[in-house]
Formats: sequence, C-alpha cells, structure tokens
Amino acid sequence: MRAVTWHGRDDVRVDTVPDPTITDPTDVVVEITSSGICGSDLHLIEVMAPFMTVGDVMGHEPMGVVREVGPGVTELQVGDRVVVPFNISCGTCWMCSQGLHSQCETTQNREQGYGASLFGYTKLYGQVPGGQAEYLRVPFGNTLPIKVPDGPPDDRFVYLSDVLPTAWQAVQYAAVPKGGSVLVLGLGPIGDMATRVAKHLGAGQVLAADTVPERLARARANGIDVLDSTTQADVVAWARDKTDGRGPDAVIDAVGMEAHGSPGAKLAQKATAIVPDAIMEKVMQVAGIDRMAALNTAIEVVRRGGTISLSGVYGGATDPMPLMTMFDKQIQLRMGQANVWRWVPDILPLLVDEDFLGVESFATHHVPLEQAPEAYETFRRKQDGAVKVLLRP
Repeated sequence: MRAVTWHGRDDVRVDTVPDPTITDPTDVVVEITSSGICGSDLHLIEVMAPFMTVGDVMGHEPMGVVREVGPGVTELQVGDRVVVPFNISCGTCWMCSQGLHSQCETTQNREQGYGASLFGYTKLYGQVPGGQAEYLRVPFGNTLPIKVPDGPPDDRFVYLSDVLPTAWQAVQYAAVPKGGSVLVLGLGPIGDMATRVAKHLGAGQVLAADTVPERLARARANGIDVLDSTTQADVVAWARDKTDGRGPDAVIDAVGMEAHGSPGAKLAQKATAIVPDAIMEKVMQVAGIDRMAALNTAIEVVRRGGTISLSGVYGGATDPMPLMTMFDKQIQLRMGQANVWRWVPDILPLLVDEDFLGVESFATHHVPLEQAPEAYETFRRKQDGAVKVLLRP
C-alpha cells in the first residue's frame, strides 16, 4: 500500500510499504478514506525528530471503511464506516473506565514513562504505524473504532479522531462559567474549533488572538471577537479592556511550544537538527526546549481565580514557570492529551443530523495522498490559506 513516511527533518515521502494484517483476534483493518494532517505532525519533522525512525508511517486522524475483522470482533463487520481515535485505548481498563483513555493501562508506554500509545507518533508513544495511508490496522476492534452512519461526507465525522475531542476537552477543562468569558490563543484547527465549541456550550464572550489573516477571517465570520496580534502586552491590554479590566475567566492555549518569544528555546529546538538523535533524546527529556510565549501570556492575562487549559503541545522537561504569579493569582491549570472516547457521546449527536459546529466546511484543502509532501509544506508555512488539510488516499 501507499503511505506517508518519515525520512528526516522536513522530509516526508509517500512510499510503498507492507499492507497491514490481522495480528490479534480483535484487530480490524480499515481502508482509509480521509486522514488529516495535524499541527502535531509538524512537530515530528521539527523538534520531535530525534524520537522518529526512517520509514515510520505518519498520521493520527483517520477514518474509513472496515475491510477485514479478526475472529474476536463482534461489534463491527466488513463494510462498517468508522473513525479511528488518535489515542489507542482498550476501553476496559481502570483508566479507561475513569474517562482517561489517553492514560490507558493496557497501552501505556511504561518503559518510556509515557501514557497510552498513539497512532503514527514517535517511539515515546509506541511507534505504531499511522493513518496517512491506504490501510490501517486498528486494535481493540470492539471498543476503539467509532462507528458512524453512512450518508454524510467524511468531513462530517473525521474530526472525531482528534480535532473535535481535543477542542471539546480544552473547553471543558477551561471551566468557562455559563455566560462567562474565554480567550483562545491561536486559531489553528484546535483553537478555531475550540471557539466554536465554547460558543455552543454557552460561553457569553469568546475572544481569540492570532496573526494569520485567513485564521482571523474564519473566526470573525463565526462571530468571534479577534485580535490581530499575539504580543503579550497587546493581548493583555485588549482582553482586559473587553472584560471590565479583570481579564477573561478562562484562557485556552492552543499554541504550545510553537510560540515565539524565547531565543534560548529556539536555539535548543534548532539543535535537534544537528545533535545526534541519541544525545538529543536525553537532552529533551531533562532540559527546557519550549518557547513558552503563549503560556506566559495566558498566565498574565487570565483573571485572578481563573482557569488555563492547555491543548497546545509542550515538549520540555524543565521549562521555567512563574509559580509565584500563578500562586498569587490563584490560577487553576489543566492539560493533557484528549481522552477521545470520554467525549464521543457528547459530540457525535451534534454531527449526525445537522452540522452544528460547521465541520463540513472546516477543511481548507482536500489533497490526494500522493501529494502529501507538498501539503505538509503548505500547511507548515501557512501558505495558500491552509488551516486544515485532509488527505484522500
């Protein structure tokens, strides 16, 4: 089959790789019909490159049609249409029973000290082949795939794999009071969707900050009050002015370590390109390599007693945080990989009959799988209005 594979920093290719096969009685093989490129995928060809291996199949936002089922699969049959969550969870362990599917005890990567395995995402998370491919082996066929109805286009459901539950969890973790205010930092796919979810769940005031014109235009068209700046002083002054001088009740950091503002961290990230991987792996696990401008802005702008929700990915181990300020302001901080199945029952009904969250028009680009390298570059450079790219095998 054809698949998007990792070959090094800034180097993804479409190669012919072995077809997946049933290896466990509860496996299913899914023929992929759509698969997203995520902002987290860009980390794999940049700062997270030391944890990758040449030939790794990428992608963790797929959906498709079941083509083969193992002898132990009772909940799916060939021909069923499914979305595949990005985190690989058994659905039956204690963690899964608590709604913490990203911490699944069955697939935890204990030898690495990390949580549940992820499709297509580094040796830290199991080095499991991903879904930017023609076919994908999916374990836990009775509990992991999300069965969706035939009829509506893929765009209606594909974001259940990652974007929707990640944005939904970000808003839930933000604990925005009914009718209260929330500021979203970054209007990439997760930030954009978080503004939509926040409005749907009853936030009275949804603010957002970014500098990419196409992203600002999309949010503005959805009724979001936007600021064309990410400079801390600008964001703080603007948001406080909008919230009676106190700052928003909640802030969602949908940027993560991509933020500018730390020359030292920028040098550390660039070092991943020239320092041998074996050395850089150790450095990244004990040193601060994040550019923390977005998080520092969130800490400064949120009102006293407010909540910060992190959905943007951070990768450093000892990045300094202003704990005195956080303690003094009585800030609550929540974060983590989205627990996809925790939120599916809440989200799926919003997708079946109507398009409450505007998902059918959410993608800016639909690209054949063979053009994945060009699509990665367009998305990474924020060219051609690219906000969300879906690959079509």
